Amino acid sequence: MYDFSFEITYDPGVDEYVDLFIEHESLRSEAIYSCLAPTELWTLESVTGDPSALATVDDLLLDESVDRESISARSCNSTRIASLLTEEQRRRVAYTYVTDVDYCESVPLIAAKYVDDGVLFEQTRTGDTVRWRVLVQDDSKIGLLYDTLSAKLGEGLSFSFTHLTEVDHWESGLLSRADVRAEQREILNVAVERGYFETPREVTLDELADELGLPRSTASYRLRRATAELAKRFVDQQL
Repeated sequence: MYDFSFEITYDPGVDEYVDLFIEHESLRSEAIYSCLAPTELWTLESVTGDPSALATVDDLLLDESVDRESISARSCNSTRIASLLTEEQRRRVAYTYVTDVDYCESVPLIAAKYVDDGVLFEQTRTGDTVRWRVLVQDDSKIGLLYDTLSAKLGEGLSFSFTHLTEVDHWESGLLSRADVRAEQREILNVAVERGYFETPREVTLDELADELGLPRSTASYRLRRATAELAKRFVDQQL
């Protein structure tokens, strides 16, 4: 298998969805794409960030009229169905199904024209940059894919090749097993953001509990369970 990775950088004002990530530094998106056929694809996207920043994303994340796929100056001509799977204080998970594609210059659909043996896509958004990882069985047509992606970019977008590497495994946060429960993940995110694990600590357990509206005992239990599960996962990965 081969991991083909690259970045697309957006100028401010070019894409309304990317603009939110430029304006709000805390926002981060991780998504998995699968292209089922030249006429359809689905996306599972997890967006994290401060509550106020996430609130600005909500409308666009579920707006079925918003085109978040195209990398050219032309919008996709397709049908889009969006569903919210998870809604937490600092995290949203949305599923989007794009079908009846008549025209769409998106990374997955462009790749589908060159890759016949199956392909998986991982996308990460932070700031003005969208990072893509493409997992393919054969690298023989990566050159054609690279040239096509570069040529299709709309005005205000720039393409930067990262690497092409042969791999024997491929890890993704969205595809890993969910050992940490949602309520535990929430307090863990807040603890990291507020500096609970710094030395010296920048926030106390009481302050974390107050911010989340939890009893101190509940906050302590959830944080201990979350760190315990992460420690077990780390040890398992080393074996």
